[in-house]
Amino acid sequence: MAPRIVSVGTAVPATRVTQERVRELFTAQPGADRLAQRRIRAAFDAAAIETRHTVIAELGDGFPIGSTSGFLGQDGVLRMPTTGTRNDAYVRLAPPLSAEAARAAMTDAAAEASAITHVITVSCTGFFAPGPDYRLVRDLGLPATVERYHLGFIGCAAALPALRLAARICAAQPEAVVLVVCAELCSLHLTTSTDPQQIVAASVFADGAAAAVVTADPGIGGGGGLELDAFATALTSEGEDDMVWRIGDHGFEMVLSAEVPRIIGREIRGAVDRFLEGSPPPDAWAVHPGGRSVLDRVESGLELDPASLATSRAVLRDYGNMSSATVLFILRELLHDEAVGEGARIAGLAFGPGLTVESALMTRRMPRTAVVALDVEELAAVAAPGVSA
Repeated sequence: MAPRIVSVGTAVPATRVTQERVRELFTAQPGADRLAQRRIRAAFDAAAIETRHTVIAELGDGFPIGSTSGFLGQDGVLRMPTTGTRNDAYVRLAPPLSAEAARAAMTDAAAEASAITHVITVSCTGFFAPGPDYRLVRDLGLPATVERYHLGFIGCAAALPALRLAARICAAQPEAVVLVVCAELCSLHLTTSTDPQQIVAASVFADGAAAAVVTADPGIGGGGGLELDAFATALTSEGEDDMVWRIGDHGFEMVLSAEVPRIIGREIRGAVDRFLEGSPPPDAWAVHPGGRSVLDRVESGLELDPASLATSRAVLRDYGNMSSATVLFILRELLHDEAVGEGARIAGLAFGPGLTVESALMTRRMPRTAVVALDVEELAAVAAPGVSA
């Protein structure tokens, strides 16, 4: 059987913030002059985001007024913690979120801890060693012999390379059961700035984790899921300086220029045409929502029906851009979408620094029990064509 995603589990921090709440917090910062305030309002209002989740509890509406923490002072002024302080928070808060998403995926796949043979972790928002892969083995009680890999600092596109690695492992070892976990705490790197690129970053990024169980074993998940048919990587002809992720003294610094959507719009058609050459058009799309303008450019560049990106836009609206975890949130929705039936072809796209375009082609397979149930219903309809339920 082909390697496939059997299940996807997700997890988000308890603190849920509205776009308006964060927008007003940023416009109220001491360094925000009139021009900066206009830019902040424009960026936040155009993001097509309603809510996001964050590990920074004091950003939430319910945080006690006058309380203080490492990120927000009693006067409502955002602090500028050092990178070390931010990373300490990542070390403390990322592993529990990873474990929560992983448990959800394993439960959905009915995969016991003893069945997991490989772990692939993904993150670009923090570092430590022994790392996220080690912590996951310990926290979930996985066998000590599990083979572990960590894909770090790749950025928003990293989930698809992780799935590609999982598919390669399963193709070589059909009995393998691979747990892929992406966990990103982007809000730990929030900074107050009048720089337009930092304002855009603050308006879209959020926290979340997602996990997928990948295997070629037909005994896991009843044979259903998303078959991983093909992958591709492409570099755009320009954009090396337009999407950049660097480590600064006061957090990781995102460079996200206004050219990013335009570059994607110009080059997405060529990248996708090369990838899908000879294949029928996909029935569904899972496109990483780097922002509303990115989705708009993909939609126009590929001449897609607006409904094609409805799931990607819904995830952006409800969760924001959770970096690498986001595309797995979209795949989870498609796995549970009754309109995406047996044999449906799904194209996945994600974008990272470089600019890098990662692509995946998947086929929906229904669990055997679901297929049998459909066959019975079809036979009943043929046997009694004049009888309606």
